[in-house]
Amino acid sequence: MDFTTSITGPIAVIGDVHGHTRRLQGLLDQIKRLKDYDRRWIVFIGDLVDRGPDPKGAIDLVLQLKAEHPLTTAIAGNHELAMSAAVRRVPTTPDSTWPHRWLDHYGARPTFESYGVPFGDLSRLAATLPEEHGRYLSDLPWCVDHPEYFFVHAGLEPHSPFSVQRSILQARDFTLSRPQWLCSKNLTIGPEGQPATVPADCHQTVVSGHVRVPSVLMTRKRILIDTSGGEADGVLSCVLLPEMEILYSS
Repeated sequence: MDFTTSITGPIAVIGDVHGHTRRLQGLLDQIKRLKDYDRRWIVFIGDLVDRGPDPKGAIDLVLQLKAEHPLTTAIAGNHELAMSAAVRRVPTTPDSTWPHRWLDHYGARPTFESYGVPFGDLSRLAATLPEEHGRYLSDLPWCVDHPEYFFVHAGLEPHSPFSVQRSILQARDFTLSRPQWLCSKNLTIGPEGQPATVPADCHQTVVSGHVRVPSVLMTRKRILIDTSGGEADGVLSCVLLPEMEILYSS
């Protein structure tokens, strides 16, 4: 499946959906009313699946949007990576722990239920998964570039060169047991609750989800947009760029 990884122009970036299809539909209804909708990119920051009530429906909705609105792209979150590795849609190492981790630590039960598969039956889930869903999961890029912004699910390691990290992300190194750019909370938020820093040679604003925050956090170099976390009391957020305006699910 084709995902654009280098974009320009205005953007609507959407936080971690985690199976909350109604929240996503509410946000998309608002985005579609924007005057510049036809030329605005929609970027999903990852984690469509797990935790919430309808992961399958969330993927269906994004695929429908992608077909209707060509300026739509997405990146992998740690939940898509875990799911795709568990059902063997992406390469894994012989000692991969992804199946165990996904089942035990990722809130995967609603994902199984949404596909009508008993929880834990990975073989049946792999067989039941629509081919288009499988290709969506397996082909997700790990980052999206824009002249002013860099989209990555968790964040960047502040003490490593940006150019090196970007190359690893673009290559999608599936031999890594836990890619920190998708999985590490320390790359998202600092000990004082402020956005984690980025490499000195990164001149773009880094946009991420991954860690739930009470409200969207925006600094000159970081934007954190996961205000839902897939929880029942969460609200799904969308940030319009470059306007720095925030839309919330109803």
